[in-house]
Amino acid sequence: MRALVTGCAGFVGSHLTESLLSDGVEVVGIDCFNDNYGRSAKLANLAHTREWDGFDFVPVDLARGDLADLVSGCEVVFHLAAEPGVRSSWGSRFELYLRNNVLATQYLLEAATASKVARFVYASSSSVYGEAEAYPTSEDALPRPHSPYGTTKLAAEHLCHLYHRNHGVPTVALRYFTVYGPRQRPDMAFSRFCTAALDGERVTLYGDGRQTRDFTFVSDAVQATRLAATAPVAIGGVYNVGGGSQVQVIEVLRRIEQLAGRAVSVRNLPAQAGDVRHTRADTTRARADLGFAPAVHWEAGIQAQFAWTAGAGVVGA
Repeated sequence: MRALVTGCAGFVGSHLTESLLSDGVEVVGIDCFNDNYGRSAKLANLAHTREWDGFDFVPVDLARGDLADLVSGCEVVFHLAAEPGVRSSWGSRFELYLRNNVLATQYLLEAATASKVARFVYASSSSVYGEAEAYPTSEDALPRPHSPYGTTKLAAEHLCHLYHRNHGVPTVALRYFTVYGPRQRPDMAFSRFCTAALDGERVTLYGDGRQTRDFTFVSDAVQATRLAATAPVAIGGVYNVGGGSQVQVIEVLRRIEQLAGRAVSVRNLPAQAGDVRHTRADTTRARADLGFAPAVHWEAGIQAQFAWTAGAGVVGA
């Protein structure tokens, strides 16, 4: 099989690419190295993938269009490339979110239509739910994005639905719930917590720390993503991808303090625009249709991320 992975140098994308390559899948990897975090970190994410002969890296900006040649010959498209982040999606940066999350997806779907791909897996986000109407939240809940970022992710989901219904593109949308683990983006909470604990520096915590998230370890997210590419009943569907536990952010920070053997100084700031109080995924549908079952408990996952942060030399970054 030959697969296209967009965002292959990113956090989840690099893990997915390695997983595919290790199973003998040829991968065309795309990344445009935008400015959401450093180019050097993304290149480091690709260090192992370049060891495989079956990996072909193409630095391309998807939003420039004309993607037919890239998609041609690929049976599966894994579309993970995006402009990430809730807090930075306001104001003048919103144009980037429209360009990289909506327009780029539309161009890729056009190319997938022409190439008749066997599956198009789109990485969406729990941010489409906003302040959800119930917890755990099922895919049948009314999406009510609480940020411009969530709005663009939902818009791209709608595009997937439109291309499936009108052009037969076999799309699947996955709503990731707060993915963490080795290589997590430097601006995300766990990365900042681990780095602060190792450096002995103060960390900024938005809100009171009692907000909860359904944290999903990266290997579980990769498992769900790959299952979505093969499960026959998944086509046209939308699925939650969650880790199976609802944990307070402050509880995670306390665990990281234990791992570091030192307390972390915390600077509390008010919750930011777009932040939600709670998330929790109902993964019943993903379990039934995809065979998805998260395997990594959050404490074991945090230990893995902390060990990676210490060993990867990102302290002080």
